[in-house]
Amino acid sequence: MSNRSWFFASGDKQQGPYPEDQFRDFIAKGLVRADTLVWSEGMAGWQRAGDVPGLISGGSGPPAFLPSDPYPADGAQIGGPLSAEFGTWALFGRFLIYGISYLLIIPLPWAVTALYRWLVAHLRVPRWPNATFTGKPGDIWYVFIILALCAYAGLTGIRYIGIILFPLEAFLSWMIVGWVVANLSPDGHQRPLTFIGSVWTYIGWHVLILVSAITIIGWAWVVTAWMRWTCRNVEGNRREVVFNGSGWQVLWRTFVLGLTCAFIIPIPWMLAWYTRWYVSQFALLERAV
Repeated sequence: MSNRSWFFASGDKQQGPYPEDQFRDFIAKGLVRADTLVWSEGMAGWQRAGDVPGLISGGSGPPAFLPSDPYPADGAQIGGPLSAEFGTWALFGRFLIYGISYLLIIPLPWAVTALYRWLVAHLRVPRWPNATFTGKPGDIWYVFIILALCAYAGLTGIRYIGIILFPLEAFLSWMIVGWVVANLSPDGHQRPLTFIGSVWTYIGWHVLILVSAITIIGWAWVVTAWMRWTCRNVEGNRREVVFNGSGWQVLWRTFVLGLTCAFIIPIPWMLAWYTRWYVSQFALLERAV
């Protein structure tokens, strides 16, 4: 019996990984049928189970596979929203460690990298069965250190220091986005994903967020447009990333999050609720020609 792990599509969600014997039990029970899209290590892309030699037909030999390529063939249609599978307390604990590291400054690059690596490992991404974050603490450690120092500088009370540091903080944030995108991988190996958004446009979004805060609620629509602009500027994948959240959804959920967190005790549950929803608003879809 092979020790290969399997994934299959159920509705618009990805299921797995499952060991070979459990996966074949799903076939026997009819949970995986000939028209079900499946993927396993070594396959060229997602295929219908009935098209995988030896899988549905009951042949005794192992399925035949094409050379490994975690990206699907151009004809594959499977796609859909991302989802996050993590425990409430596990998420809260890691954000707590991140917050403490931000205060201590020095351990921040390690804490940020560990947080990103853990979050990506708990994402369920269509066509990316083993999503991984490959970034290392030493990649852009200075960016996180400078950002933390800027936060401390804002507490000094020096007049106009926040305005002076604002462009620098926006630039550093742009660097982080590029670093994160470049280190997202479907299988643990680095891929040529690139964030091509202009730094000046990115700084412009920061300015727009600041201005829109005056309207009390307008910032939510700016955030939504900003996320969609960011997704459009991710290149290197055969599919496109989209953000489906609306301004109203961002607004009322953020309002509920802030209101309930004021009572302290609900923070872990509300943080998990908000994070899962935010992740689910991103989707991997067929790239428009």
